[in-house]
Amino acid sequence: MDNSQTVPTTFVKSKRKERTAVQIIGKMFLYLILLFGAIIFIFPFFWMISTSLMTLGETITRHLLPKVPQWDNYYQAWRQASFSKYFVNSVLITLGTLAGLLFTSILAGYAFGRIEFKGKDILFGVFLATMMIPESVTLIPNYLLIRGAIIPLPGKTWINSYWSLTIPFMANAFSIFLLKQFFAQVPKELWDAARIDGCDHLRFLVQVVLPISKAPVMTVMLFGFTASWNAFQWPLLVTTRDTWRPLMVGLYGFITEAGPNTHLLMAGAVITIIPILIMYFLTQKQFTQGIATTGLKG
Repeated sequence: MDNSQTVPTTFVKSKRKERTAVQIIGKMFLYLILLFGAIIFIFPFFWMISTSLMTLGETITRHLLPKVPQWDNYYQAWRQASFSKYFVNSVLITLGTLAGLLFTSILAGYAFGRIEFKGKDILFGVFLATMMIPESVTLIPNYLLIRGAIIPLPGKTWINSYWSLTIPFMANAFSIFLLKQFFAQVPKELWDAARIDGCDHLRFLVQVVLPISKAPVMTVMLFGFTASWNAFQWPLLVTTRDTWRPLMVGLYGFITEAGPNTHLLMAGAVITIIPILIMYFLTQKQFTQGIATTGLKG
């Protein structure tokens, strides 16, 4: 065999082995970083769930795991904090907010993405500009609106009412922007074919666009559900009685009443996040299916 061919071949193989070793080391370093980050994010949830199953004595002595899981803590927290009333309020508020959010976001997103009208770009720019405004800046103007100090409202004021907890959140610039970007990518050929069949914009939206838009719609639903369910500052501001106070405000009141009963506090915290976890896993499955079915064949 010619040595002139053997030397380059051996050199190439050694270089490939070096590159492979470097890639393996790089991946191991990346996985270690991701593992470290995952532990940092998961540990608070692990500690919360573990503490919710402990006795009061175990929380004082700072055990990492309960010797015997105290499942009765969840019942005690539910009963002492009157979570049943707050839970129903949160469900009604979240459902109403989600219904309004999907209605306005889908229609506005379609109008901005598929319909040409005068001033569309300027109006859409104004919508995007509202995303730059901090929420704390809008608290006082929104509160004055809810009180009826700026615009007269039916019943003079919406304080301590269902409307004050739902209507201000039934429109969201981010949701409209997300759906607008997706609706604008729907091929014009589908609209032309639908027009031949006699479809107007509303029918085209319902029968053609929405069935292939599961991914962005589920994303809007997930973000809207999480924001509405976790709302605390605004409900605490516009409610002074327990009539319409949601679960997060009830948990805050329970924290001030339960005092040093850390195990019951953590049990109450676990109760409040269970619906979010359920919603997340349900929408995650549908979100994945939506991505798999959004491809449009030419």
